[in-house]
Amino acid sequence: MPTEIRPEPPRQPDIVELLRLSDAFALSLYPPENCFLLDVSELEQPGVTLFVARVDGRALGIAALVVGTTPDWAELKRMFVHEDARGQGVARSLLAAVEGAAREAGIPELRLETGTLHDAAMALYESAGYQRIPNFGQYVDGPDSLCYAKPLGVPAR
Repeated sequence: MPTEIRPEPPRQPDIVELLRLSDAFALSLYPPENCFLLDVSELEQPGVTLFVARVDGRALGIAALVVGTTPDWAELKRMFVHEDARGQGVARSLLAAVEGAAREAGIPELRLETGTLHDAAMALYESAGYQRIPNFGQYVDGPDSLCYAKPLGVPAR
């Protein structure tokens, strides 16, 4: 399945629909207070880049790179692949695109949070070289949160 991945603005009907599906999926597993999802307006903020995976023009996956106030790391947010495209390498391609953009920006480490029930996500991240770390930031007290990090081979600034 040829997949095109590029940064795109989030306020597009097909991307808003992917965000809605992602929200519904997360909320089917966890209570709202344990879902740390960025909405469209947050995805439009400076320092946030949304990557969209398209197959034959159809948006089938998303992932955001969030560059914060620290130069030491950035965060992967809103990774989601439509059920029609799961198991076909779309998530791995999105992850590689986000990592590449972080490296180009000189970010030495990428961090992320996933849920304790996201077995496929944990398997993906671990197979891509991510290691479990103590929960950080807003996830510290999240009972359903697992955090991961991966050094990107970029010298710390």
